[in-house]
Amino acid sequence: MTERITYHRVYEETGPREGRRVLVDRVWPRGMRKEDAHLDEWLRDIAPSTELRRWYGHDPDRFDEFRRRYLAELGDPGHAPAAERLREMAAHERLALLTATRDVDHSQAAVLAEWLARGGRA
Repeated sequence: MTERITYHRVYEETGPREGRRVLVDRVWPRGMRKEDAHLDEWLRDIAPSTELRRWYGHDPDRFDEFRRRYLAELGDPGHAPAAERLREMAAHERLALLTATRDVDHSQAAVLAEWLARGGRA
C-alpha cells in the first residue's frame, strides 16, 4: 500500500486525506444505506468473480492462492474496462479502496492496492 492508495472497510469513518472513495465489492455492503457510504464510485466489475469469491470464503489460509487467481482474473477481458478505470484514477488522484470484508488485509482491496502500486499489472 502506498500513501496515495489505501484500503479499509466501507463502514469506517471517512478521513480528510482519503481521496476518491471506491467500493471494490461485487455486492452491496450489508446493512449500509447508499447515502451513508459516502462513495465516489462503486466499481463492482473490478471485484473477483462470484466463483472465486465463493471458493475463497475469506479463509486466510487460502489467501495466497486467492491472490494468484484474482490477479489472473484482472487480466481477463471481462475485467479490462474496470481495471483500466481504476488504473486511470490511481494515476491522477488518491484512492481509498473500500470493502465490507472484516479482514481487509486478506481482501481483494489489499490485492488491488498492491496491484495498483505496481502499475496495475499482474
